[in-house]
Order: sequence, then structure tokens, then C-alpha cells
Amino acid sequence: MSILPPDGDLRILHHRTYDTKIYTDGTDIIARGAICDRKPPGTLIADDTESIVMHHMVIELRIAVPSLEIAAVNLGFEEFPNHECPSIVTAYDGLVGLSIARGFTHKIRELFGGPRGCTHVVALLQALAPAIIQSTWSLSKVTGSDSSMSPAEAQMRNLNTCHIYAEDGERIQSIRRGERSDPPLPAVRRLIELGRNPDEFYDQ
Repeated sequence: MSILPPDGDLRILHHRTYDTKIYTDGTDIIARGAICDRKPPGTLIADDTESIVMHHMVIELRIAVPSLEIAAVNLGFEEFPNHECPSIVTAYDGLVGLSIARGFTHKIRELFGGPRGCTHVVALLQALAPAIIQSTWSLSKVTGSDSSMSPAEAQMRNLNTCHIYAEDGERIQSIRRGERSDPPLPAVRRLIELGRNPDEFYDQ
């Protein structure tokens, strides 16, 4: 099911999808991401009734906790337009040792931008990294291990990532004062739907 509005009378020229899932094996974070580019029916081949997949790349990253450094990389090219495309796969072993937490987007552009990598894999990594950061809050809620982060520590991973987490903004100042932030609005709405008190969010 698409999360986009209906197409209506518009003709599709290109369809790109990302899929990301973040897991834990109880010790590390396991991040899986995929990018897929499809050309709609009749776009590349006249009168063709099927879409054509042009790119399909899948990556799995093992992320150490709490450092958020990449410990292992597994990249696969499932579909690609040129025979030479998969020759770049081993270059992405250079991700090992990088931190997802700070300066990651800049670093991957530096290492793999332009002719140094695959533009589709770079786009996938840029989509995957924020999901990994956001998963640290979930990790702090679902694991009781010493390596998990508190909700406050998890939120501090978002420092300067958007206007809400601006270094001089009220949210960050509140966290630094040791105050508890309001729970996420979707969680508040769901607790209310369940007939429960939103204050339960941090007490689970």
C-alpha cells in the first residue's frame, strides 16, 4: 500500500521506494535497508504492460551499541542497469568503523560521492541513517541491558538534526536540566485510545 496520495490523472514517470527496518539481536542494532527504482509500464518499452525494475540494492549494517559505530556491512545488488554496477560493492566495506551518530551524511558523500560509489546506495544510506538514530529510543525502551541508552541519551543523539533538537532550543535545554520530555504525540494518542494515562509512557 502506498503512503502517497492517489495518482489521479497524472502519468507516473519513475517510482522509487525505500524500505528500512531496524532490529536488535539483544546486543547490537541490525539495520536493513532497500532501494528500488521502477519504470512504469510503457515508459521504456512501447506497449509493455509490466513495470521494469532498474535498481534494487539491499544493505545490512551491524551497529555497535552504545557507540553507534558500524561493525559489519553486507551489500547486495539485486537488480542494476549495467554489468559493471556490482564492482563497487566491496568499496562499501569502508563503512566499517564509521559512527552513525555524527557527521555520517558528510562522511559517506566524501567516501562514496560521485565516481567513488553508487548514487543509489548513497541515497539509501542517507535514508537509513536517521532511522537508526531514531531506533535508539526504541532500544532504550525494549532492552534492559546495561548497553541500552536512557530516553534522554537517545534524544541527545538527535542533537542539531532538526529545529526541535537545536542545540540552543528548549527541548535540548530541558533534557540538559534533567527534565522529562513529553512523550511522542502518536504514543500519547494511542495510550488515550487504550484508556490509559499518557504519563505511563516513561514508567513502562
